[in-house]
Amino acid sequence: MEFFTEFPELGRRSQMELRKGIDLAFRNFSREYGDSIEAFFDPLLFFLVSLEKLLLSTPWIIVIGIICGLAWLGSRSWKLVLGSGIAFLLIGYFGMWEDCMATVAIITVCTIICIVVGIPIGIIMARSSRAEKAILPVLDMMQTIPSFVYLIPILMLLGIGKVPGLIAVCVYAVPPIIRLTNLGIREVDKETLEASEAFGATTAQKLKSVQIPLALPTVFAGVNQTIMMALAMVVIASMIGVKGLGVPILRAVSNQYLALGMMNGLAIVALAIVFDRVTQEYGRRIQKHRGQIKH
Repeated sequence: MEFFTEFPELGRRSQMELRKGIDLAFRNFSREYGDSIEAFFDPLLFFLVSLEKLLLSTPWIIVIGIICGLAWLGSRSWKLVLGSGIAFLLIGYFGMWEDCMATVAIITVCTIICIVVGIPIGIIMARSSRAEKAILPVLDMMQTIPSFVYLIPILMLLGIGKVPGLIAVCVYAVPPIIRLTNLGIREVDKETLEASEAFGATTAQKLKSVQIPLALPTVFAGVNQTIMMALAMVVIASMIGVKGLGVPILRAVSNQYLALGMMNGLAIVALAIVFDRVTQEYGRRIQKHRGQIKH
C-alpha cells in the first residue's frame, strides 16, 4: 500500500503512456487493415441481408408455417407448435413483424456462426488439455468483460452497421457452445471408446461415430444457451446499427415509452421461450434415443 500512496503520480503517468501506446497502435492497425477486414466480412453481410429480405418478403402465413414445422420437427409437441404459432401471430398483430424478422435473421446467422466456430474449438479443447487451459481464460474474459468494452475496437475497425453488431453478439454468445462441446466429449464413457478402439476405429472415426453422437445432448444444451445469450444482446446490438426488436426498446428507454418497451420486450421473451423450448425438447429426444440405444 505504501508504494501506491507514495508514487501515485508515477503510476498515473505510466498508465497514460500505456493508454497512448495502445490507442496509437490500434489506430494505425485500423487505418492499415480496416478496409481489408471489412471486405473479409462482406459475404457475411450479404448472407445476413439476404436472409432478412427473404423473411420480410415471404408471406407471413408461410413464415409461421415454417416456424411451426421446425417446432414440430424439434419437439414433436403439438402444444409447443400451437404456442409458437400464437406467439408469432400476436407479434404480427401488434405491428412488430418486421422488427421480429430482422431479429430472427441475426439470431439465425449468429447461431450458425457460433456452431461452425464453437464446435471445432470445443473438440480441440476436449482432445488437448493444454488447449483447454489456454482457451478457458479467453472464454472467461469473453463472458465477463462488459459488452460495451469490446464494442469499441469492433466499431473502430468496422464502423456502425450490421456486421459489427453481429460480431459483438457472436463474441458474447459463443462461449457456452465451446464449453459444453468440450464437456460433452470429455464425458463420453471410456469403456465405449475402448470398445471402438478394439474394433479398429481410428481417431477420426471415434470422433465422428462415437464421441460426437454421444455428446450431442450436451452440445445442444450449448446451442440452447448460445441462442439465449444472443437474444440477450439484441438491445445492445441495436445501439450500433442492427435492426430488430432492440431498436424500439432503445427508443422507449430514451423517450420513456413504457408500453413500447414492454411490448417489444415481451416479443423478445416470446422468441426466447420458443427457441428455448424447441432446442430443449430436441436435446431431450436425443438423450432418450441415446438411452434406448444403450439398453
